[in-house]
Amino acid sequence: MKPFKFKEFTIHQDQCAMKVGTDGVLLGAWASLANQPESILDIGAGTGLIALQLAQRSSAETIDAIELDDAAYEQCVANFEASPWGDRLFCYHAGFDEFVDEMDDKYDLIVSNPPFYAEDVTSGDTSRDTARQNSSLPFDELLQGVPQFLTDKGIFAVIVPFKEEQGFVKLAKRVGLFPNRITRVKGNPDSDFKRSLMEFSFFDDQTNIDTLTIEKERHQYTEAYIKLTQAFYLKM
Repeated sequence: MKPFKFKEFTIHQDQCAMKVGTDGVLLGAWASLANQPESILDIGAGTGLIALQLAQRSSAETIDAIELDDAAYEQCVANFEASPWGDRLFCYHAGFDEFVDEMDDKYDLIVSNPPFYAEDVTSGDTSRDTARQNSSLPFDELLQGVPQFLTDKGIFAVIVPFKEEQGFVKLAKRVGLFPNRITRVKGNPDSDFKRSLMEFSFFDDQTNIDTLTIEKERHQYTEAYIKLTQAFYLKM
């Protein structure tokens, strides 16, 4: 499995069940840095991709990540150490539930590309299945924990399947988090929406909703997608 080379860092991913994918890159590029976060938390870091993107984009002094899977944790740490921002990045080897019980830090920005597939997926690869099933980090568990780590003006950014968007917003409102920005993502102009990028905060403001299309046609990326991701992809 070849490493995935970005413009300013490289992701080794041979030990990780969940490889570098569009979802992670989108979230790492899209999450707002408008409030100039000094501390960032990535829940369920996998390869460390999103934390590394945020290290590249921001001047945050503290960028913490949590990863439960042994092999993914080792690889995340190695990817952090090999990057130009190793001194700002730290990965905890823990489940989110343990982190919730033991830590009381606050973060200005929390990001998560949580496991999606609520239905039982079996690809024959146990660690990949665990990484993809939200039984390993259910949405409600994620949302129960996030508010206690978010600073008063903090932002929580997440990517979920479009079909889960409304349910996720309802769960979030129950814990006092409100959607401020939503970008609905589709692969091409003719396809259905596939993902929702969402930002929440403690402020119940109007929700800004827009859309993003990745490709005009096969391998022809839209200007919006290029603009969003060109700081990362080598060939953009």
